[in-house]
Amino acid sequence: MKIHEYQGKSILAKFGVAVPRGAMAATRAEAERVARDLFDAGAKGVVVKAQIHAGGRGKGGGVKLAKSVEEAGELAAKMLGMCLVTHQTGPEGRIVRRLLIEETLPIERELYLSMLLNRAEAKLLIMASVAGGMEIEQVAAERPEAILKEWIDPGIGLQAFQCRKIAFGLGLTDKLVSQAVALMMGIYKAYHATDASLVEINPLITTSDGRVVALDAKVNFDDNGLFRHKDIVELRDITEEDPLEVEASKYGLNYIKLDGNVGCMVNGAGLAMATMDIIKYAGGSPANFLDVGGGASEEQVTRAFEILLSDQNVCAVLINIFGGILRVDTLASGVVAAARSTQVTFPIVLRLEGTNVETGREILKQSGLNFIVAETMKDAAEKVVAAAK
Repeated sequence: MKIHEYQGKSILAKFGVAVPRGAMAATRAEAERVARDLFDAGAKGVVVKAQIHAGGRGKGGGVKLAKSVEEAGELAAKMLGMCLVTHQTGPEGRIVRRLLIEETLPIERELYLSMLLNRAEAKLLIMASVAGGMEIEQVAAERPEAILKEWIDPGIGLQAFQCRKIAFGLGLTDKLVSQAVALMMGIYKAYHATDASLVEINPLITTSDGRVVALDAKVNFDDNGLFRHKDIVELRDITEEDPLEVEASKYGLNYIKLDGNVGCMVNGAGLAMATMDIIKYAGGSPANFLDVGGGASEEQVTRAFEILLSDQNVCAVLINIFGGILRVDTLASGVVAAARSTQVTFPIVLRLEGTNVETGREILKQSGLNFIVAETMKDAAEKVVAAAK
């Protein structure tokens, strides 16, 4: 789950991470109130930042500086409701509904810092770079030597000497080192306490008055740990998510929209990945990742099918099920019910194996609907790609 920058900073601040003063605003009046409070508290200027779940906001016109309360209000009025397009939103962009009004700081240097889980090593990883403000992928491609890494042993946790090593590697000196160590330790504590999957500070800045501050904050959470954090679940902004993905989450379905035209319904993440691969191998392009899970009910299957059909890009559907916990007859009943209720007109290819497969095939046969049955995954992929074309 993703949250907004202002929410991420609020969480990090509770663990001692230094962040600029500021607050969220959803209207011009709120923006002016926050700006006035910051100027009264001694701010030399304020920054108006669009709050969307995407990077590149500055280049897209979503980050502006204001020298007065009135200017902050004018910028907020222009920004709220705008469709902000960045390299991460795609051409459709995102509607700006919230702003972060924040004090400006005397920036001296811009750095990069993040903490994430490296699954291959089964360890947390701190990455840092002197190339702050840039996409870390670009830095890795162009200047891999500029990336500093420290692996965190899960048995002992992050150690202060590792933080000092990162700080010295970034060229920090004197009291900035101790501040950087405290900031990294705070991020580590926040990461563990909230079941985060990523904390990225880009940029992390040093200021001319001798501070180390998280000027930006991107915080993502492990969905599987959210049952422990009702307060974090409440931070979810579904207006920033794909409507079909939101709908799928209501029924416990794992759905991710892609840009192809072949809809996929599969049980099991591994089989889903293999299904998408074989569709590509057959010359097609998957429209989604949809894992209904091992124990899906008839209602879940029906809802999953309806979600597939709601994607305007879908020209054909491949249902690839290996019935273990999820019985094939349950899947077949759900598919028939959904096909009838939605009056689907495009081709549906099914490849079914496993528990009660003969009963499931009989349900499909007796339905009177025009399903295409395949014997193997290769056969299914070829048939659905041909049908989609």
